Order: sequence, then structure tokens, then C-alpha cells
Amino acid sequence: MTSSLHAFDTSADLARSLADRVAGALSAALAERGSASLAVSGGSTPKAFFKALSAAALDWPRITITLVDERFVPPDHERSNERLVRENLMQGQAAAARFAPLYYPTASVEEAAATASKQTAGFGTPFDVVILGMGSDGHTASFFPGGSRLDEALDAGTPRGVMTMEAEGAGEPRLTFTFSSLADARLLVLHIEGAGKKTVLEAAEAAGPETDMPIRAILRRAPSPVEIYWAP
Repeated sequence: MTSSLHAFDTSADLARSLADRVAGALSAALAERGSASLAVSGGSTPKAFFKALSAAALDWPRITITLVDERFVPPDHERSNERLVRENLMQGQAAAARFAPLYYPTASVEEAAATASKQTAGFGTPFDVVILGMGSDGHTASFFPGGSRLDEALDAGTPRGVMTMEAEGAGEPRLTFTFSSLADARLLVLHIEGAGKKTVLEAAEAAGPETDMPIRAILRRAPSPVEIYWAP
């Protein structure tokens, strides 16, 4: 599918522009369908974007926020993506949004994935907005090179829902939405920052196996156009 690059001079400029773009998409979804869904990624990159979006004048109680992927850690853990979202996005008016977690305090990560799949089955078909990140190894969501279930996760025939992933580069066991859950979002964004990530993106856009750089699956096969937001 096609992708388009939106380049900005600063991270602050990117954060404001991306927040405006996402707020517009969510507002349109609310007008058309009465509810809206937003799936976001963790890491340090989206913090400024989260804070900018939290200030948007939206009907937040009708918006459901979830995560593209999550670590199997409780929400008070320093590496929890849920904690990141609650502390940076779900503030002010945006605190009224509904949050759909991927982590549940179950005995196993497999049980948590099953619960998350069940709890998120009622929305996000497709998601109105998905914001992806990308690691220096070319992973996105928890689609890691060498991941325990990478082929299954990237298979467009794998049903929508949340599955488990383990990989050397992942740290904790992961919970991740499948490719089929994310790739047809009405607005599909890849948010990256820094010269290093631009170099990784250029490598991902070149020939090579998807399993070496799983972001290639999104860039090559996503039914929705990928809007790339980048700042140095």
C-alpha cells in the first residue's frame, strides 16, 4: 500500500500536527458513528503527542483508547504502556475517555491475551486511529524479529484480537494486537523521531524479508495508507 512522509522541523511541531490530525479523525468518527476508537503505542516518543492530544476539545466519554501492544506487567510498573497513557494522554478532559487494557492480572500471559481479545472484540473493527512506533530493529507493535509467534502475528489471515509474543529484544512477555487488527485502521500512522529511525525506515523500505524488519509488513501490505510522521 502507499505511504506518505510528513516531516517536521521539531518534535514539538510534529506533536501538535499529529494531535490535530488525530483529533480530526476522532471527531469525524464521532459524527459518523457516535463513538471512536484509538490504539496507541508506548515508549518515550509519543509523550509530547499524547499531551497535545489530551488538550483537544473532543467528546472524550465516547472515545475508547487502547494499546497497540503491552508488556505483561501491572499498570503501576515503570515499563507499563498503560501507565504511560494514563499519565500523559488521559489527563484533563481526556481522562473521561474509556480505557481498554491489554494487561490483566491473570496467572499467565496467554490468559491475559484471551481476556483482552474478548474485552476488545466489541470495538475497533476497524480502529478509527492506530498510532504505531518503530524500534531500531525494525519492530512495530510487538512484532519482533525472531519473535516466538511472528509469522502468525504477521499473517493477514490470523483473526483480529490480542496474542502473546516473546522475543530476545522484547524484555518481558508481550501482548499485541495482530496485523489484521491494526493494518486497516481508518487512519494508520507511523510516528518516528530522530535521524537513526529515519535510517531504519529507509532500510525497511528496501527489499528484504518482512521477518527481518517486521515494520515491512505494515509498509507493504497494510490495506490502509500509512502516514509517516517524522521529526529529527
